[in-house]
Formats: sequence, C-alpha cells, structure tokens
Amino acid sequence: MPDDGLPFPETTHALALDPEVLARELAQELLGDPLDEIDSVAPSSSDVAAECDLGIELLKGGREERLQGLRIFCEHRDPRAIPLLLPLLKAGCPIVRMSAVYALGRNPHPLAVEPLLGLLAADDNGYVRKAVAWSLGNYPEAPVLNPLMRALELDIAAVRLWAASSLADAGATGVAKADPAAAQLLLSLRIDSEPAVRSNCAWSLGRLYTDLVEPRQRDVVEALLHTMLHDGDSTVRDEARMALEQLEQPEVLERLQTLVDEGLIS
Repeated sequence: MPDDGLPFPETTHALALDPEVLARELAQELLGDPLDEIDSVAPSSSDVAAECDLGIELLKGGREERLQGLRIFCEHRDPRAIPLLLPLLKAGCPIVRMSAVYALGRNPHPLAVEPLLGLLAADDNGYVRKAVAWSLGNYPEAPVLNPLMRALELDIAAVRLWAASSLADAGATGVAKADPAAAQLLLSLRIDSEPAVRSNCAWSLGRLYTDLVEPRQRDVVEALLHTMLHDGDSTVRDEARMALEQLEQPEVLERLQTLVDEGLIS
C-alpha cells in the first residue's frame, strides 16, 4: 500500500509554528498512514508513562499546548486522554480537529464513533475527513462500513484513498461485511480517476480475500489480474500483482507464471 509521512512535525516543539505553515505541509499529504514514521525504536514503559503524563497536562492547556499533547496521543495510547480528546472534535480550528481525530484513531473508544461519523459526513475540511477515514479503520466493530463505502464513492481523493484502506479492516469481521466492502472496492478499482486510490483498492481487496466466499473471491482475482495487465499506472499494476501473489493460491500463482512465460509480465 502506498505510504508517506506523518502529518505532524517530528518534535512537539515544532508545533509552535504558524498553523498556516503546518496547513501548507498538510496540503502535500495525500498518501500514507499518519503513524508510519513514528520512531521504530520502542521507548521504555517509564518513558511512555512520563510522556503520557505530559500529554495529559498539555491537553489541558492553550491551543499550542493542546497541539503538542495531541501529537503525543497520536503516538501513545492512554485511556485518561479520551475525555480530553473528545471535546476537541468540535474545535473551531481544523488542525486541532484533525489532530484529535488521529489521536482517537490511535486511542479508539466507543464514545468517539458517533462524532467521528458526523465529521466524515459533514466536516467542510478535507484533511479532517481524511483523518476520519483513516481512524475509522481502527473501529471495525462499529457501524463504519456504509459511511466508508460512501466516502470511497463520493468524497475527494485524499479521503477516498484512506476509505479504501480502512474498508479492509471494516470488512474483515466476516463475510456479511466483507462482501459489500469488496463490491465497492471492485467498483472503485475499475472507475476511480486517482491511481493512488485504485492502488489502495487493490491492496484492500487482497486483504479481504480470505473473508470472502465464491463467487466474490473469483471476482477479486479476475479484477486484480485485469488491473495488473491493463491499468494505465504502473504503481497500480504493481500493487495488483503484489496482492495476487500474497493470496498464495496455487491456481493464481500458476496463472501469474503463465503470464511470465508468455512475456506479458516480467
């Protein structure tokens, strides 16, 4: 799946920047998990506890302090943060709302579901809706499937991209959810104008495959094969091929080898 950087500065200190500067940086963000670039060296439990303690205090402060605290809870989980995060979903500043959404993706809580769905449906800021589309992937047991499907069908590209990815999680709780999720992903794989969205659709279809039954599994394989051979963007073709290979189905691997032998793919 395509990815890019965390839409937050690398240090809490950097959040003192003019919010317009941060907004311009965010405008360059189209792909990627906001948690992808978190330091891969796991801190000690005492370090995490101390940072969470600091984050709780920062969330009680002014706007700049709250932004610093929000970044901490985009990285760490702490149930004490929930009652401080929820009100920030109604903040007037879209950067605060967006940051609170990401933090509640990292710290899922049932009380966040309704306001998050409200933001996905009605917030006028695309970066907030994008954040919601990512965060809802961490709420697979909640009623997020239909809202994510609508977002994939109708919203702007940045939101569609994360809706496509989150549908892999929302649909992975059984065939009753996997099948409609796959149906929407198959449609968007075929018609979406943005290569990054089609690429994430291919990735999600590969992840949902084991939760599907025939004939939908066959539909997924045929759609991925067609995309691998005919999509106009090489990254989408590569993602479709990777999804097919990761199915680890002998008949699919045999078809791929035949295409290699015939010189249709390398």
